[in-house]
Amino acid sequence: MDFEKSSTSPSEQTVNSSRCVDQPEYDGRSHTIALGFSESSGKPAQMPIQLLDHADSVRRAVAPGIALKHKSALGQFMTPAPVARFMASLFPPSSLQRCTLLDAGAGVGALTCAFLDRWAIRDGFSFDRVGVEAYEIDPILRGYLEDALASYAERLPVGSQVFSEDFIEAAALQSFAGLRYTHAILNPPYKKINSLSQHRLILRQVGIETVNLYSAFVALALSLMKPGGQLVAIIPRSFCNGPYYRPFREYVLHRAALRHLHLFDSRTKAFKDDDVLQENVIMRLECGGVQGTVTVSNSTDDSLSDLVTHEQPFDRIVFPDDSEKFIHVPTSLGRNALELCEGVRFTLPDLALGISTGPVVDFRLREHIQEQPGKGTVPLLYPGHFSGYTTQWPKDGIKRGNAINLNSDTRKWLYPNGFYTVVRRFSSKEETRRVVASVVRPDTFPGAPMLGFENHLNVFHEDKHGLSEALAYGLAVFLNTAAVDDNFRRFNGHTQVNATDLRFMKYPDRETLIALGAWARSQATLTQAMTDYQTKKLTK
Repeated sequence: MDFEKSSTSPSEQTVNSSRCVDQPEYDGRSHTIALGFSESSGKPAQMPIQLLDHADSVRRAVAPGIALKHKSALGQFMTPAPVARFMASLFPPSSLQRCTLLDAGAGVGALTCAFLDRWAIRDGFSFDRVGVEAYEIDPILRGYLEDALASYAERLPVGSQVFSEDFIEAAALQSFAGLRYTHAILNPPYKKINSLSQHRLILRQVGIETVNLYSAFVALALSLMKPGGQLVAIIPRSFCNGPYYRPFREYVLHRAALRHLHLFDSRTKAFKDDDVLQENVIMRLECGGVQGTVTVSNSTDDSLSDLVTHEQPFDRIVFPDDSEKFIHVPTSLGRNALELCEGVRFTLPDLALGISTGPVVDFRLREHIQEQPGKGTVPLLYPGHFSGYTTQWPKDGIKRGNAINLNSDTRKWLYPNGFYTVVRRFSSKEETRRVVASVVRPDTFPGAPMLGFENHLNVFHEDKHGLSEALAYGLAVFLNTAAVDDNFRRFNGHTQVNATDLRFMKYPDRETLIALGAWARSQATLTQAMTDYQTKKLTK
């Protein structure tokens, strides 16, 4: 793992020399002159001028010139300097003599620069030498990465190799060759993996089942870590919940201890230069570690000016009885209102209730969908038909239509007319609540034997049939409380509300839900304060 210099093939040298003239070039001497080792100790000396800031200027100059199509194809979002510096600060002090560092999807090298900058000022790292292995498939970015590592190597005992290979393919081969890394720092690419792709097949061969490049990179990096190895990564929060990421959650929690979670409260600011509109988390894992408390921190954005940090017991991060292994990110020490309610402890299976994604996928049944109801049709319900607790049907302006033909081709996708509770699968960013529930009433559709629920709705039912009126309203009122929304946001970091999330969430018992529904039906109007108060009163 000790490398004398960065490896660059002749073909790569040709690519590097063709960089645009208006992009900043590294002047090795001007940025490495303060790098060095103390003559008396042989340890890294103080380095007042560090390379991370220059790497960040490269990022800001290069990123706008990368076509969006190219960026999307590679899932490429480069790390801003404040985020990189914070990530490097999360590694615990180390007395190791030799460090072997992995940076997969390295970009221009911001994360490695942040790590080496910290080492250079002797901030908790006592390494005599650092060996860096970095992977970057983009030839332009790889050139800047090699320049940065070469600049460090001029004055620090840094050996490095920069690989142009696909990390998934290379790491899968390495996983059979033994453990190699003491540290890893990652901002992996964000892109879905097709179920029939070569990447998916390679991952399965090494025991990794996952649906996105970012989770594949983290899992593979973890598989290559030495016992006690430290991995810090910034990734989308989507892995924290949902059925598709359950194998990844199980893989990580089986092989490592979760030591730190950091949440950026703003959906848009951590990668604002790249217009990334999803919540991201930074996590630190210790390979083979014994799980203990977890440090949880949060800040509004990458300035970290309002950073708040606290310790949480692991059973508040992953609930002991949760077979789905959802990862919660509590942003305060106190338990939220839902956790404090002793009566809220049942899942939908406990209550003999079901929830399903709306079975009507409109583009597959397009020939059967009608703009307006007519002879031989039944109502077709979209999220746009619901406002508050009520249903507005038929409704002008619905994109596909208001009705669906009732025939042998469609009957299996329909439910009997009745009372149902529905929740939108996608909430808009402008809505104050992530979970938005409404009630379907059969008297809205007099004479209709069946109902169609479009795929953008989650439907609560009882064995694919309707609920009692009070139960349907009780579920809707409970789901619309602030306590449910707060709890839901602890494990759901995007605007999608999956049926699995709702299936294993905790609910009051049936009697309480029915009592809540009966109360709601007796009210002329329902406000947020009223529903919150009554739910708290009934679930104590």
